[in-house]
Amino acid sequence: MTQKTKTFVRDSTGLVKNVSFLDAISLNISNMSAGAALATIGFTTLAIPAAFVSGLNLVYGAIIAFVLSIPQIVVYTMMTRRLPRTGGDYVWVSRTFGGLIGSSLSFMGYSLETLAYLALISLSAVSAIGAVLVAQVNSSYLSIALPSGEGGDPTQIFILGAVIFAILIAINIFKPKAGYRLVSVFVLVGIISVVVAILVLLSAGHTGVVNYMQNFVSANATYSQVSNSYTQSFGTSTFNFSSTIFLLPFFAIFVFPWLNAAPAVASEVKGKSAIRWNVPISALIVFVIVTASFATMYYVGGYSFINGALTNFNLVILNTFNFWTLAMGVSGNVWIAWFIGIGWILWELSILAYGIIVISRYLFAQSFDRFLPSKISYVSPRFRSPVVAQLIDLVVTIALIGVVSYYYGSLQTLFAAVIAAMIYFFFVGISAAIYGTRKERGGARLTLQVAGILMAVVFGYIIYQFLAYPTVWGTSFTAFGIPGYEFAYLYVVGSFVAGAVIYLASRSYHKKQGINIDLAYKEIPPD
Repeated sequence: MTQKTKTFVRDSTGLVKNVSFLDAISLNISNMSAGAALATIGFTTLAIPAAFVSGLNLVYGAIIAFVLSIPQIVVYTMMTRRLPRTGGDYVWVSRTFGGLIGSSLSFMGYSLETLAYLALISLSAVSAIGAVLVAQVNSSYLSIALPSGEGGDPTQIFILGAVIFAILIAINIFKPKAGYRLVSVFVLVGIISVVVAILVLLSAGHTGVVNYMQNFVSANATYSQVSNSYTQSFGTSTFNFSSTIFLLPFFAIFVFPWLNAAPAVASEVKGKSAIRWNVPISALIVFVIVTASFATMYYVGGYSFINGALTNFNLVILNTFNFWTLAMGVSGNVWIAWFIGIGWILWELSILAYGIIVISRYLFAQSFDRFLPSKISYVSPRFRSPVVAQLIDLVVTIALIGVVSYYYGSLQTLFAAVIAAMIYFFFVGISAAIYGTRKERGGARLTLQVAGILMAVVFGYIIYQFLAYPTVWGTSFTAFGIPGYEFAYLYVVGSFVAGAVIYLASRSYHKKQGINIDLAYKEIPPD
C-alpha cells in the first residue's frame, strides 16, 4: 500500500449522488430555519433590554441581515464550485489552517455546536406541537406547549423531543434517500403554509387581528391595551437603526448564516447547476419568506401592536403568540388553521431532518481524514448511510434535550452555544480570503479576498454582541447558582479543546501505524 493510499481512510467516500437540485435547495432552506425564526422571535424580543426595543423593526432587521450575508453567499458559492466535497467548509478551513487548528475549529463550530442546535429545534418542535394542539383542541396540551421553566412538563417535553429525533435518525439510517426527500417535502409544505398564513392574515386584515385579540380580554391583552402599552413605554418611532441592528444575532442564530448544508453534501449533489446556484437561490427564497411574513404582521396588526405583543410575557410565553398562532387565530376556519399549524410543525421537523443529514457528513469527513476514529466514516453497504456518525448524533442530541428540559427550562438556553458557529464562520471567511490569495488570479482572487474579509467582519460584530449581552443571546436562567450561558460557553471551549486533544492523539496513534495524518490536510479528499 502506497503512502498516498494511506492518506485517507478509503480511495472514495462510498456515498452516492442522490441529491437533486430541489433537495440541495431544500437542505439550505431548512438549514436557515425560517419557520423556527417566525415562531421564536418573541423569546428574543422579551429578553432585549428596554433601550433597544424602541424603534426595533423586524422587516428592516431582516433586510439588513440579508444584505450583510451577501459576502457569505459569494464565499460559499465560489468555494463550493471549487471544492465540492463532503464536509464542505470543513475541507476549506482545515486545508487552510492545517489539521490541528482547522479540524478543532470545525469540530467546535459545526459538529458539536449543531448537536446543541438540533436539541434547541427539537424543543421548538415540541412547543409547536403543543401550541397547535392547544389552539385546535384544548388547553391540556400546555404541558408541552410551555417551556418546562414556565409550567411545562419536562418529562413529557423530553420524551416527545427524543422520540421525534430518534424516528428521524432511523429514517436516515435505513432509508438515506428517503431522508433527503423528507426534507424536500417538509420544506415545500412549510413554504406553502407560510404563503397560506400570509394570505389568511391579509384577508382577515386589521379587523381580524382586533377581533382575535378579544380572546385575551381576561389577560388584559386586548388589541388596544397591547398597542397603547407599547406606545406609552417606547414611543411611536417605527425604525431606529441601533435597536434594529441589535437584533442581528437573532437572524444569525436562525437564518442567513446557515448556507452550508448543501455545500456539506456537495459530493452527493447531482449536476453542476445545483452546485452553482443552490446557495443564492435558497438564500433569496428565505429572505422573501422572512421579510414578507414580518411585513404582513406589521401591515395587518400595526407596528405598535406587533412589537407590543412580542414583548408581552403573557402573550409570548403563556399563549405562544407568534406569526403562526396569529394566522391560525384569525383564519376563522378550523381546517385552514390546522393546515397552518401542521405546516409550522413540519417546518420545525425539516430543520431536524436536514441537521441529521448534514452533521453526519461533517463527522464523516473528519473521520475520513483520520481526525476522528475511522469507524465513524463507515458506510453501511446495505443502506449506504454513515450509521455510526448518525448514532453519535442521536446519543449526544438526546442527552442535550434532556439537560435543557430538566435543568434550564427554556430552549433559549441553547442560544449561547451558537457562538461557536459564529466563531467558526469568522474563520471560514478568513480561509476563503487566504484561498483566493493562494490559488486564484484576477477577478476571482479579488472577489474571494473582499468577500472573505467582509464575512469575517460581520461575524466579528456578531461575536461581540454574543459576549456583550449573554443573557439576551443566551439565557438568564441559572443552574446550581451558575448562569446558564456560562455552561454553554464551557461547552464551546471544551469542544475546541477536545478537538485539539483528539487531533494530537490521532496523529500520535497513526504515526505508530506508519501513517502521517498531516498529509491529509495538504490534499483534497476524493469524492
